[in-house]
Amino acid sequence: MRIIPPSELIINEDGSIFHLHLKPQQLADKLLLVGDPDRVTAIATYLDTIECEVSSREFHTVTGTYRGKRLTVVSHGIGTDNIDIVLTELDALANINFQTRTVNPQVRQLTIVRIGTSGGLQHFAPVGSYVAAEFSIGFDGVLYFYANNEMVRNHELERELISQLEWPIHGVKPYVVAADRSILEQIAGNEMVRGITIAANGFYGPQGRELRLPLATPNLNHRIEAFDYNGKKITNYEMESSSLAGLALLMGHKALTVCCIIAGRIDKNMNTAYKGSLAGLIETVLEKI
Repeated sequence: MRIIPPSELIINEDGSIFHLHLKPQQLADKLLLVGDPDRVTAIATYLDTIECEVSSREFHTVTGTYRGKRLTVVSHGIGTDNIDIVLTELDALANINFQTRTVNPQVRQLTIVRIGTSGGLQHFAPVGSYVAAEFSIGFDGVLYFYANNEMVRNHELERELISQLEWPIHGVKPYVVAADRSILEQIAGNEMVRGITIAANGFYGPQGRELRLPLATPNLNHRIEAFDYNGKKITNYEMESSSLAGLALLMGHKALTVCCIIAGRIDKNMNTAYKGSLAGLIETVLEKI
């Protein structure tokens, strides 16, 4: 049995995991992930009880109960690199014995819903709508660093993507992962748009925003908007869904990203006062998880 060395599984002096500063007993089986640490505070106001609250860097965690359900709410910051940290440490809390530094014989499955904000790419997903990522496209490359990634990727959709987009970015190969079907049905129901979500590896150039620097492929977003896969369209941009979906599947967890559309990339409009719309999405997820 492999003993994981201290340089790989880093445990703080108080027995908590390195970045999150959480201890195994503080983790619930149902989790909400959000980007903004202040959003954890906002969600905590819905909880009936609060068991613990921990903050470290951009990672803010609250564990408590909502109508009898034990929940952990964690902020992950921005980007798929942060998802790699957060999801790996959550899995370690669930499935590694910190005393022996060995993997537990039985896998503890987590149910994870990421609640985010997003830019919409289709008229049927306007500002204020909720989109569930039935498929996630990764522009980031995180998943390629893990063995067996080909087992969780949708290779057919990947080929269509590269073909229809005439993929122009050298050194970056997009990958595609489907959300866990059971959690998609549970959370999205008939109330959310089911879409294909792009997790970009940046906010500006990688999402087609041009300020001072010119874009290498100025018309890429037009190709993305026109993409069609068996009647399914690419609905929105965000920055985390692909690594969350892929790593969760490899680890044996159920994960889904749902987003409130706050920017209309086609109509060039933006809702900076989006907190009311986001509150509705939070309430929906709390009821359904």
